[in-house]
Amino acid sequence: MRSALHHRSTPPLPRPPWGWAVSGVVLGASVAVLAFAPAHWLAWGVAQASAQRVQLLQTRGTIWDGSAQLVVTGGAASQDRASLPGRLHWQWHLRWDGLHANIHASCCTTAPLAVHVQPNHQGASIALADSHSQWPTAVLAGLGTPWNTVQLEGQLALSTQGLQAQWTAGRLRLQGQAQLDALALSSRLSTLHPLGSYRMTLQAQEGTPHLTVRTLQGELQLSGNGQWVGERLRFSGQASASPGREAALSNLLNLLGRRRGASALITLG
Repeated sequence: MRSALHHRSTPPLPRPPWGWAVSGVVLGASVAVLAFAPAHWLAWGVAQASAQRVQLLQTRGTIWDGSAQLVVTGGAASQDRASLPGRLHWQWHLRWDGLHANIHASCCTTAPLAVHVQPNHQGASIALADSHSQWPTAVLAGLGTPWNTVQLEGQLALSTQGLQAQWTAGRLRLQGQAQLDALALSSRLSTLHPLGSYRMTLQAQEGTPHLTVRTLQGELQLSGNGQWVGERLRFSGQASASPGREAALSNLLNLLGRRRGASALITLG
């Protein structure tokens, strides 16, 4: 009994001083690596997450403060690619409520896009501050079929309001609205220049994203509605030619959907 009591009262051996030193060195090195991680680490992550469809090339700086050439492609096996004019710049800041980023494209944003990423115990949320930007449609050709065939020219004006995506237990919920105006579009498949201007609105209804398309003006008339079911977009719409423009738009209508007279029925999903 004495031996057992004596064993229980033996104090724990002190940790060797060099153990704390090694732990400090490892922690300091980890922080330094993270703080000065090169920008190409971010480029690798973006490429993997997008299945090689979005690539950051000619990177400079770090993952926290850097720039790159933004390239879109049709995927890992695709030969189609297109670059955004100028460079894409980013700055990330870690704060108590998550990550804050300012993203600026020299060609397309008059003010940086402000992004807030907030992790939680079930997932994460990404919020985009209300913004306005303009993007060239030619970059869409890099995504491959059918964009490389249509070869659109024109300008894309994007505006967002209260846009936020939330991932909770593997499910995506959307809040807010995004509006994309495709202005003065033209295509190599038609002799009409321009074809017209169109508005696409993405809006959340009870967390589910809904898409509407309508014509602002033009000889090619587009309309349609759709919504995301899981990860797939289910969309139905119609494209038609203004009276007297059927011949000039015939090739484009054949590509857009199943023909029904002077119209084409568009179905996705």
